Amino acid sequence: MKTDPRRPRPLREIEMEVEAEGREWTRQRLQQRLQEEADLHGEVFPPQRSAPDPSAPPPDADAHRRRGD
Repeated sequence: MKTDPRRPRPLREIEMEVEAEGREWTRQRLQQRLQEEADLHGEVFPPQRSAPDPSAPPPDADAHRRRGD
């Protein structure tokens, strides 16, 4: 169904559209600022997760063990 381009758009629809644009702008700006900060310190953003140590127990191993008691 086509919408009539001459009909006025509901204010809520316009508000939601602008808020979504604002969130995306903010996300991009935050990413940019964090990257700039990481570059100053010679770090990588987003941080890379290190490979898990195969001999180390998973971080939630104690929680699983307690449930089994």
